[in-house]
Amino acid sequence: MNAVPRKVAVIGLGIMGLPMAVNLLKAGHQVTGFNRSQGKIDQLVSAGGAGAPGTAEAVKDADVIITMVPDSQDVEAVVSGPDGVFANAQRGAYWVDCSTIRPDVSVQLAAAAQKAGIKALDAPVSGGETGAVEGNLSIMVGGETADVDAVRPVLEAIGSTVVHVGPSGSGQTVKATNQLIVAGTIELLAEALVFLEAHSVDTQAAIKVLAGGLAGSRVLDRKATSMIARKFEPGFRVDLHHKDLGIVTAAAREAGVAIPLGAMAAQLMGAVRAQGHGSLDHSALMLLVEGLSGRSAG
Repeated sequence: MNAVPRKVAVIGLGIMGLPMAVNLLKAGHQVTGFNRSQGKIDQLVSAGGAGAPGTAEAVKDADVIITMVPDSQDVEAVVSGPDGVFANAQRGAYWVDCSTIRPDVSVQLAAAAQKAGIKALDAPVSGGETGAVEGNLSIMVGGETADVDAVRPVLEAIGSTVVHVGPSGSGQTVKATNQLIVAGTIELLAEALVFLEAHSVDTQAAIKVLAGGLAGSRVLDRKATSMIARKFEPGFRVDLHHKDLGIVTAAAREAGVAIPLGAMAAQLMGAVRAQGHGSLDHSALMLLVEGLSGRSAG
C-alpha cells in the first residue's frame, strides 16, 4: 500500500508519544495531538503539528487514532464516555493502541470499538525513548490482517520492525513477553556489573568482549555504559516496568504457566520501586543489587 498522508490523532504525548508524533510529521502525515499537560502539546505544535483541547476534538476528523498512555485504566478512560474516542471518532477510523496494557482488556476494548464502527488494533512498542526518537521501534500488532495492512505505512513511520502477531490482544501478549525478557536481562546485567567491579576488572573492557559473544544483547549495548556510570535518567521508568511485570505475572497465572525467574524479576522491580526509585530508568535495578551486596557506587 502506498504511504499516502493520513490524518493522525495522537493521544498521549509523553516520553514515547511525542517523538512518535514528531516522526509521523516527518513522514508527511497530518498530526493532531492531545496531552493532559499543555507543554507537550506546545512542543508538537512547534514541530509542525496541531494541538487539540481534548480527546474528542483531536479524533473527530482522524483517519488513524493512536493512543499512548500508561495503563489499562488510562486507555479505558481515553476511549470511553461522551468525550472519548469511541463516541467521537468517525466510523471506519482505525484506532491503534500503542500503550502496554492487559491483553484481556485489549480484547474487550477491541470488541467495544467494533460496536462503535471503529477498527481496533493493539500495537504496543518496544525500544524505549531512544527507539521512539530514532523511529526504529519494534511494533507487535494484534488485529485483523486487512486492518494491519491499512495502517502499516503509519506504523512504519515510527517503527523499523512492524509484525502482525495474531488477533486482538496478541500484540499485548507479545509485549508482556518482551517485558519479561528485558527485566530478566537487566537484572542479570546488573548482577554481572557488580560482580565484575567486586573483582576490580576493567568493566568497560569486559563489556566490550561480552558484547561480542553469546552474552551480547541489545540490553547490554544500550544500558551497560550508563549503568557503570550510575546514570539512570529514564528511558523507561521503573514504575512502568513494575506495572508491566504485574501484567505478565497475572497473565501467566491465568494461563497456568510457570515463570519462576520472571516472578523473581517482578519482585525485584517492585523492591527497587519501594525504595523510592520508581521515576528512574529500569536499569536502576543495579542499585538494588549493590544494596544486597553491601556495596555502593564507586
